[in-house]
Formats: sequence, structure tokens, C-alpha cells
Amino acid sequence: MSIGNNVHLLRTRGGAMSFMLLIVEPSGQREARSEAEGRRRYDSMLRFSAELKARGLLTMSQSLTTDVKGARVRLRGGDPVVVDGPFTESKEMVGGFFLLTCGTRAEAIAIAGQCPAAEWATVEVRELGPCFE
Repeated sequence: MSIGNNVHLLRTRGGAMSFMLLIVEPSGQREARSEAEGRRRYDSMLRFSAELKARGLLTMSQSLTTDVKGARVRLRGGDPVVVDGPFTESKEMVGGFFLLTCGTRAEAIAIAGQCPAAEWATVEVRELGPCFE
């Protein structure tokens, strides 16, 4: 089965739709806060994730390390070009995600508004689907 077919199954299972909530943080924000504050924020996100799971909405969630540990890969002339982080030209980074199964886009947006990260980052709501739509 192709990836496209898997996405189609995710989008149509029982009439529900799959959405990804991307936590988009300002670059350098994590380094600027104390460890205690970072742990408080992380714990609030773990509680939020557990609540979503208990409601049957959460497929997966994960925090991502900073872009300092990241890499970008591009093909140029068939050869991979790797750029290691941090990505100084970026003003934001994806700090984590939630993969949800919801009834509607409005429900996904409402959930994004309940996310603790919305207080210190942007929560971007994206529906899963093929790139040609």
C-alpha cells in the first residue's frame, strides 16, 4: 500500500479526518527560559496529550529537539547537500506535534485553542492529505 493510500485511509476512517497540530516556536525561545520553566511547559503538554488520548482524539504526539540538532537535506544535481542546524535564517522552528483524529476542521481548531503551547508559540492546524490537492 502506498503512502497516499494510507493518508486516504486516515482521512476517511469512520467519517473522521486527521489533523496535525504543529507547535511553531520562535527560534531561541527554549534557550532563553530556565530549565524549571521548560519542565513546567513540557509537563503541561504531557497532561494535554493525556487528556486528548482519554477523549479518543490523539493518534500520536511528540516533542522535537531544537534545530541545533537538526539537519536539512536537499538534492542538487542528484547529490545530497546537508546543512546542519542551527538554521540562522529561520525565525521559527517546529517544536513538536499532535496527530489527531477529529470530526471536523472546526473541532481541530478548537483543540488547538486549548493547547497550552498556544500561550508561548503558534499552533498551526493542518489536515492530512495528498500534496496535489
